[in-house]
Amino acid sequence: MDVWYLTTTDVESHAAADVAALRERTDGLLWVDVPEWSEEAQRLLVDVFGFHPLAVADCARRNPVPKVHVYGDHLFVVLHSPEPGAAGHVHYVELDQFVGPGYVVTVHGPLNPAVDASAATIEVRAVLHRIESGRFRPETAEELSYALVTALTRRLREYITGLTEEVWRLEQRVTAGHLGDAEAFLEEMFRTRHGLLTVRTMAALSHEVYGRMGTLAAGDADRRRLFDDVVDQFERLRIIADGQREYLQGTIEFYQARTNTKMTIAAERLAAIAAVTLPITALSSILGMNVIVNQSTHVGLLAGALVVMAVMSSALLVWAKRKGWW
Repeated sequence: MDVWYLTTTDVESHAAADVAALRERTDGLLWVDVPEWSEEAQRLLVDVFGFHPLAVADCARRNPVPKVHVYGDHLFVVLHSPEPGAAGHVHYVELDQFVGPGYVVTVHGPLNPAVDASAATIEVRAVLHRIESGRFRPETAEELSYALVTALTRRLREYITGLTEEVWRLEQRVTAGHLGDAEAFLEEMFRTRHGLLTVRTMAALSHEVYGRMGTLAAGDADRRRLFDDVVDQFERLRIIADGQREYLQGTIEFYQARTNTKMTIAAERLAAIAAVTLPITALSSILGMNVIVNQSTHVGLLAGALVVMAVMSSALLVWAKRKGWW
């Protein structure tokens, strides 16, 4: 557990035992970060901060969707950011926040064992670096929370950027015809589309959460301004993800249309070949037993049969040509 007290000139690091005393101070902002859930963290949130038991329980488990709960003097917000996994899987990395007067508590929800623990604290490290370098000095809990959410949207945007580069690469392979293994290529396209859909869902749901928060803060112009800006960030990310997903879907449809066209042409040619050869095969099967016998061959009948076969083939080829089959 990390405890920082942020003043206008310094970032003070403290122990968890100091939190109760730090809450009494009014010369700065208290920030408590819980990178991994523990009994100590639960006691701190319940006994020192007095948070609602249901909100504390939400911190101890994985939440499938973002949410916001408004209490008397603070907010509890759950958000998600993406982390790439194996075989196109996208892990949900959870960030929980308690935002109250003079303090922010960030809790990182349980992670999939396949995800590196450092992935959960990317936003915290980014904001802390800005504060320690002097480039950012939050004066209110809402400003600190806003900075954390902005870092989260930056993470979403970078993830979309990576997927967009993948979409471009796939589109170039489709138009150039350098596909390699068709099955593996299709799977790669659908994995990329799944990633875009996942990020789009994260942005859309987070947009609704902060839209609700903006409505509740209608009477506070400063808070409403911050919430509205976050709403706008998530909305633009959703639109970008939708645009890239539609572009990729168009690429997939182009690939499928071209493949289907090739298959249709091949089927037509095979049908023409079958139409030409089937009568010949039938005639040769019937005459083969009678024209070509074990002891001798009826040369005249064999020549006549070959002439009939040639005439039939020519007639069928002319007919197929007029039909436009080849």
